[in-house]
Amino acid sequence: MLRGSLAASAALTLPTTLGAAPAFARSGRPRAPWGVQAGDVTANAGLVWVRSDRPARMIVETSATESFRRARSWRGSLLGPGTDFTGTTRLHGLPPGEQIHYRVLLADPDDPRRGGEPVTGTFRTAPARRRDGVRFLWSGDLAGQGWGINPDLGGYRIFDAMARLDPDFFLFSGDTVYADGPVAATAALPDGRVWRNVTTEEKSKVAETLAEFRGNFRYNLLDENLRRFNARVPSIVQWDDHEVRNNWYPGQRIADTDTRYTEKSVDVLAARARRAFGEYFPTPAPRPGAREGRMYRVLRQGPLLDVFVLDMRTYRNANSPGDRTVDPQGILGREQLDWLKGELARSRAVWKVIAADMPIGLVVPDTTEGRQHVEAVAQGDPGAPLGRELQIAELLRFVKHRRITGTVWLTADVHHTSAQHYRPERAAFGDFEPFWEFVSGPLNAGAFPASALDGTFGPERVWVKAPTASNVSPADGYQFFGEVDIDGDSGELTVRMREQDGTVLFTKTLRPGLVGQ
Repeated sequence: MLRGSLAASAALTLPTTLGAAPAFARSGRPRAPWGVQAGDVTANAGLVWVRSDRPARMIVETSATESFRRARSWRGSLLGPGTDFTGTTRLHGLPPGEQIHYRVLLADPDDPRRGGEPVTGTFRTAPARRRDGVRFLWSGDLAGQGWGINPDLGGYRIFDAMARLDPDFFLFSGDTVYADGPVAATAALPDGRVWRNVTTEEKSKVAETLAEFRGNFRYNLLDENLRRFNARVPSIVQWDDHEVRNNWYPGQRIADTDTRYTEKSVDVLAARARRAFGEYFPTPAPRPGAREGRMYRVLRQGPLLDVFVLDMRTYRNANSPGDRTVDPQGILGREQLDWLKGELARSRAVWKVIAADMPIGLVVPDTTEGRQHVEAVAQGDPGAPLGRELQIAELLRFVKHRRITGTVWLTADVHHTSAQHYRPERAAFGDFEPFWEFVSGPLNAGAFPASALDGTFGPERVWVKAPTASNVSPADGYQFFGEVDIDGDSGELTVRMREQDGTVLFTKTLRPGLVGQ
């Protein structure tokens, strides 16, 4: 769709008919130039997403072969302006451990005989047998700090490197968009070069309206590399802060001095962002007041793996110095913490990946509006747990005393890549078993120096790659993703930290069946 125009112009402003809602498209057949996506795939089920360029009926066909012989048909929803012409169809009763080919057909709602060209994709369902193994990738932080789709560099090329590994799924660990980060046509690099961006109207300012949030999610889908990746690799998606605003928390009010925003209630912004997030990713749809559609969930990936997807944003308390001796709400909220403990105890998977959108022992400060507050968990005091650390201490104690094996923490957020090993012998709080935390990202955003460590849980930074300067552009590298490969025979879990082109930078193999290692 965009190949010719990207090659023709280094700084491209997209016309309204491509960048905005397609309400004025009145002729022809429905089309899906934003591609297709699959998400939350398990052994027997999955979600398929599409966006139409006009009102349409979504129909999904699945088959064991690309020829679509003996195809199974799924009637999806009507796509219209209420969902920005997006739709997600749930598939169920799928065979485990199989390659599923699917195609999305868009039919004119007034004349079903008028349909557009089908858009195809594929995914593998989770295995039912242990010996099949599991392999997936994770990363986060896409198009941050004003570094958007650069046609001179070929756009988001990191997704092509990830696709070549043919993973079972991709864990998108938050900051999937930067709704608070406008993208200008050009940006000056320190050495005199010029970075050029594809631009759209919605990315010209911070997002406040529902239309502007939708435009932020739509922006990334203009990249051809990402669309190809989405059609080949299903995703498990979580959010963090930049889907709404940097370092946000429930109940926050934006200062009057921040003239970028006319809407000062972060709760209003977050509701609009959550709606757009649910419209533009194949995730369970948000339903007010209902448990279904909540962001935190567990995805069972066969006998070897359960993925526990956390939401460390929606239920947190206000950012503060983090020095309270009692903090029941913490960063997860009581209900989510109790859910996580219960699901970990019930899990029979060999490995239990805790997908956290923020790190545990890395200090992430919040200097918004001149305050020196804590944005993540660690607050920089290496002593006994305080503030949000109390909730993590409760969880780690629970894992130890219930003898839950195979927990591994994966995260992004800090715009560098590293591996931390936590041991009670080094910690101020020692009532836990050793565990690993692996950090990856960014995908296409500014890279930053390594964060300071907090000694409360005894982390040791075993390996790190990070720049020494702040906000290093993707043109200068420091873009990362991680790979997790679980062997079906031995049950061993191997983590490989990879660079933008797929080069392996660090490898660590963990043995199954141990409480801590």
